[in-house]
Amino acid sequence: MKLNDGLKRLCFSIGIFICIGVGCKKQDTSVVDNSISDSDSQITNGAEMTGEDEIIQGAEVTDAASNPNSEESTKGDSLNDSHEEEMQLFNSIIQNTKLKADKSVRNSFLNVSVHDPSIIEVDGTYYIFGSHLGAAKSSDLINWEMIDSGVTKNNKIIPDAMTEMKGAFEWAKTNTFWAPDVIQLEDGRYYMYYCTCEGSSPLSTLGIAVADNIEGPYKDLGIILKSGMSDTYSENGDKFDATKHPNVVDPCVFFDKENRLWMIYGSYSGGIYILELNKETGFPLESGYGTKLLGANHLRIEGAFVQYSKETDYYYMFLSYGGLSADGGYNIRVSRSKNPDGPYEDAAGNAMILCRGGSGTFFDDKAAAEYGSKLMGNYHFKSVEGEEAIANIGYVSPGHNSTIYDEVSNKYFIIFHTRFEGRGENHQVRVHQMFLNEEGWFVVAPYRYVGESIQNYEKVDVIGAYKIINHGRDITAEIKYSENIVLTEENKIIGDYTGTWELKEDNICNITIDDITYRGVFLEQWDENNAKNVMTFTVMSKDGVTLWGSGYQARE
Repeated sequence: MKLNDGLKRLCFSIGIFICIGVGCKKQDTSVVDNSISDSDSQITNGAEMTGEDEIIQGAEVTDAASNPNSEESTKGDSLNDSHEEEMQLFNSIIQNTKLKADKSVRNSFLNVSVHDPSIIEVDGTYYIFGSHLGAAKSSDLINWEMIDSGVTKNNKIIPDAMTEMKGAFEWAKTNTFWAPDVIQLEDGRYYMYYCTCEGSSPLSTLGIAVADNIEGPYKDLGIILKSGMSDTYSENGDKFDATKHPNVVDPCVFFDKENRLWMIYGSYSGGIYILELNKETGFPLESGYGTKLLGANHLRIEGAFVQYSKETDYYYMFLSYGGLSADGGYNIRVSRSKNPDGPYEDAAGNAMILCRGGSGTFFDDKAAAEYGSKLMGNYHFKSVEGEEAIANIGYVSPGHNSTIYDEVSNKYFIIFHTRFEGRGENHQVRVHQMFLNEEGWFVVAPYRYVGESIQNYEKVDVIGAYKIINHGRDITAEIKYSENIVLTEENKIIGDYTGTWELKEDNICNITIDDITYRGVFLEQWDENNAKNVMTFTVMSKDGVTLWGSGYQARE
């Protein structure tokens, strides 16, 4: 359960981390602002993308027991003894916690800006394709190299696209591409599913281009879908209705386990749809928009991506909710189905086809938030005095992801773009590992991938103090800041949340709070903010709420 505010100030304020016993002083807070370059690509040694964050050097600690006139003191002295014991234990743990590594742990990256990155692996190299004809490649998912970007005559992916796809640009009244997807078909060639959109309306096209080389040049094969028409019939043969018909953008094309080819697509408007394609030509097998999977009445949901797992025999549909801008509250969610074309359900058992806005509504985030298991949204792990705090990174509006499973390493990865706290609309690509929990749901590692592999851990490896992020279920531009807990040797949780925890089968993590169990894994990761390796956990409840933990202990 959550502690009341008075007890939080008393026992578990971040300022307690510098206390010796109970003798705390109120001190000024300092602000660390590490500036970055706005360039699309840069080599970093450590963490370059930072936001303005506070390193808490102290906090006023209010002891209700010492103030007989306080509201807290009237709530019963029976709680004081147990909470004081927890406080003493908490302080004891922090006093003996190694907050800084003996030698700062640094990792270097080559970062890129590719909005809406869709990934494909070809001969050991990973390629991502995104909006505005941006693309990059990497051999390790860590160091990326831009291939090209921008709808220009010299972009080698599609040279002079304005001429090559003239009809698509004219229909959508635009001069740029939105999020594409690339897949290799049976003929060995690479098929790019591109889209153009007017932006303020669903006036859009979705087409196909083909190339012999993954990096292009791609030649247009034509438009396969249109939306937003007012003077002609829709693809379904009726009058286009933006509240129920799709905006034909954001394609994701994939083979199912039976080698059938599908395309899932859609953004806002009438929702997310799926079409079966001819696996030889890549074109739709039938006319029309296909089967609706969710949405109606302009819910802010887009960027669908499907990942099949042989381990669970489920198809997982990832989606981005909210708006993509820094103040839009973009967040990533997941649902699953035994069939590629649905029906899909979230972890709570909610049928995604019921996810829709009310008649006459626009952008009904409250209705949308009831559906889909939320994997991540805006978040920020706070640093405290005693940690290195070389950078304080807060992700803002992470979303429009793709995923990939690497059969050699047996690892799942999620690839997405994110903005950063205090950095406006600047964005970069990030890659995190994913894991399947005991109930067959994906959970996402809290920190970016640096080559780590999950290991077998013992109890001594995972007990201690953690920063904890509760991602909740809401769609919000607010940042979820970390709170604090301790996983005790007695398998109790104390701090801003209380409950129990367990380590099973070497790395399985189960956390129970308020009789709700969150399931996932423990994983040692690199804490980019504080230049140290730490134990982390990532868990999800049956209600589709994700908790992330980042240990304070520097692991050598």
